[in-house]
Amino acid sequence: MELTLLGTGAPAGLPRPFCPCAACATALGENARAATAVLVDGILLLDLTPGAAFAAARAGQSLAGVRQVLLSHPHDGPPVEVPAGLPQPGRVPDGRELTLLTGHRVRAVPMDAPGTGYAVTGPDGQRVLYLPPGGAPAGLEKGAAESYDMVLADVVRRPDALARLRAVGAAGPTTDVVAVHVDHDVPPGAEVRRRLAAAGARAVPDGTTLVVGGYEEVPDVPRRTLVLGGARSGKSVEAERRLEAFPDVLYVATGGSRNGDTEWASRVAAHRERRPGSWRTTETCDLVPLLKDDGAPLLVDCLSLWLTDAMDAVGAWDDAEWADGGERELRSRVRELTEAVREARRTVVAVSNEVGSGIVPATASGRRYRDELGRLNAAFAGECEQVVLVVAGQAMVLRG
Repeated sequence: MELTLLGTGAPAGLPRPFCPCAACATALGENARAATAVLVDGILLLDLTPGAAFAAARAGQSLAGVRQVLLSHPHDGPPVEVPAGLPQPGRVPDGRELTLLTGHRVRAVPMDAPGTGYAVTGPDGQRVLYLPPGGAPAGLEKGAAESYDMVLADVVRRPDALARLRAVGAAGPTTDVVAVHVDHDVPPGAEVRRRLAAAGARAVPDGTTLVVGGYEEVPDVPRRTLVLGGARSGKSVEAERRLEAFPDVLYVATGGSRNGDTEWASRVAAHRERRPGSWRTTETCDLVPLLKDDGAPLLVDCLSLWLTDAMDAVGAWDDAEWADGGERELRSRVRELTEAVREARRTVVAVSNEVGSGIVPATASGRRYRDELGRLNAAFAGECEQVVLVVAGQAMVLRG
């Protein structure tokens, strides 16, 4: 099958008309996106949008051969004019299948939001799943779902849709995941490409023709990532975003519980509410066994609290204990941790504080902690494929 993406943007397009936001202001050239519409083998049109005939012409295609037009979601605003010669658009009831004379089969997939997804099977047996904006498949069961060669979905706003597909085996390592319905949730260009790559997805410009089943360079999700940042920089959100498209993540909280500290409890609760419900949580600083195990992706938040626990254990706050073997024991613990990271076979995303750019601590113990955290961050980063620094909510890739 060949798919021509006549548009790849949200229903209102990108930039949105009269929107003054920074994302819309910079959505120029190839970063501008018309509302998503997909032409399948020249005979099936998924979503009819304004200017579809002109968009097809710009892509070197024609709508003259279209025999079926299907809508995936309710359209706001005035009705879209149907170009001359096109059949009237319609929607297939959930669970029903439509067979075209060309041998294409289209099955309507139920969604958890208003709209209809379409699973398209070509005459050659290749399968494509097209999801509406803001929607994720509903009622998927492991082992019962079809596997898809390509998925077109609203990856930015609904990464959980991709997580659901991966959880049941409908999307696998070879599935080409392409983002559509792209809105102004994130700045266009490099930033949206970076976020999608972290989820194993990609974006393409309007007018691109994709060959289903053809080799594409699907972005590799780094096995090991370190996310650095200052207080309230957005580093934890950035780390969580990198795994929200994957099911069954193990979240490792190294802070533990603090009896009677209501402010700390509220921080922990806010983190927990932000995480997907399918993620599991464990509170521990014993990271080495987790890193050595195979299993679900691991999100460690954070290394700075792990270091506090390690320094407590070796008596690092007492100068005499530090000199009498404490420093040596801490170096051994850091070395054991970084060696476990080097050998890790599961995906690991770790968070740590970057404190070396601030005010010099007034106490010797504070300076010791600052120095040791800098050493830990450098050692851990040396074992990671990707290192990211988050400043004011903006992620800068230092490596990878």
